[in-house]
Amino acid sequence: MGRIFGTDGVRGIANKDITAQFALSLAQAAAMVLGADPISRGDRPRVVIGHDPRISSDFISAAMIAGLTSSGVDVFDAGVVPTPAAAYLTADLDADFGVMISASHNSAPDNGIKFFSRGGHKLPDAVEDEIEAAMGKSIAPIGAAVGRLTRFADAEDRYQIHLLGTLPNRLDGLKVVLDCANGAASAISPDVFAAAGAKVIVIGADPDGLNINQGCGSTHLTALQTAVVEHGADLGIAHDGDADRCLAVDHTGAIVDGDHIMTVLAIAMKESGDLARDTLVTTVMSNLGLKIAMREAGIEMVETKVGDRYVLEAMREGGYSLGGEQSGHVIFSQFATTGDGILTGLHLAAKVASTGKSLRELVSKMPNFPQVLINVTGVDKTKVEKDEPIQQLVLQGTQELGDSGRILLRASGTESLVRVMVEAKDHGTALSWAERISVLVEKRLSI
Repeated sequence: MGRIFGTDGVRGIANKDITAQFALSLAQAAAMVLGADPISRGDRPRVVIGHDPRISSDFISAAMIAGLTSSGVDVFDAGVVPTPAAAYLTADLDADFGVMISASHNSAPDNGIKFFSRGGHKLPDAVEDEIEAAMGKSIAPIGAAVGRLTRFADAEDRYQIHLLGTLPNRLDGLKVVLDCANGAASAISPDVFAAAGAKVIVIGADPDGLNINQGCGSTHLTALQTAVVEHGADLGIAHDGDADRCLAVDHTGAIVDGDHIMTVLAIAMKESGDLARDTLVTTVMSNLGLKIAMREAGIEMVETKVGDRYVLEAMREGGYSLGGEQSGHVIFSQFATTGDGILTGLHLAAKVASTGKSLRELVSKMPNFPQVLINVTGVDKTKVEKDEPIQQLVLQGTQELGDSGRILLRASGTESLVRVMVEAKDHGTALSWAERISVLVEKRLSI
């Protein structure tokens, strides 16, 4: 069996990969590792647990609670909350660790389990490895030493108050459409935007346990685009199932991705003096247009591997205040320890409200270079970096594109495929080079 932890916790098909027995064993292992040196009041460690509304979250959460309490951990059950809420509440309660049950943007049959350390931070690989090594072992306290289960009754209120407290200005006068992906943001996001002064139209906020991310949310933006235009809204905000992402739509229905959002926020934070070291942290997949916009604004960029965990690591190591991904994970280190889709949407809307400019005008500061991404399957991805003919073709393309484009070859971290991404000033040039390189990759590396 391979490593059970992936790039964002444990994920798989509920009741096949993630069974009740597996969840209980994982909880007991986490209790041994993360609860070994409790800082909580009293003798027992404390944990905050939350989950998204998919139907399998109930039995997985119940199994996790059983494993934790039977290992002597006091559990504060926050119920259905976004992933960033679970992280925030872990820190706010001064808990020893946190647990979130969610498969993020995946469909309902999938689910996942992720952990937060003290302070609400994601775990490093080494700690995940410790938890995995501890599976099958358990602590068996008896009598009064077992853990207690407490309903975290004011979890939503604490999180909402926190979100509203971060805003530099109110959203009065704005009409905003929210697509909550029939997920964890369904109850919270509309309340927070309304409390901030916006007129709110809500779609995708009727979770039934099976419809999470189904034709809605940040992975399916058509419904949001239609609703924004129909209602004459100023902008639309789309979350994913666990609300750690935010994508947007301007008043014309045009999509505003994570790179555009970071352009607006980074420039605003630089102007207000809140952009630490005048630097933005992004991944290698961010659009070349973002680099150009940041250069013109006098903002430095630090690039990481793909994955919000790598963005977070770079931010913590460098003391940076803003980072994110094109996919909509945006991290404000001043207010959050992970990507927060509601927080991001609020601050984007706040900038529209404070400037009186449309979102379309604000994002126009970033030129958008056409990107073509081709996934080449059935190849030996381990050889892509050392294959000379492939690397020679990439070098040729890079030289021809010059400053007006770039080529990125990346082996997938989870599948037997190579991703070929090409940017250029026009779509035809990007497509031509992407196809040429993909054909060669398939020819040279086919299994």
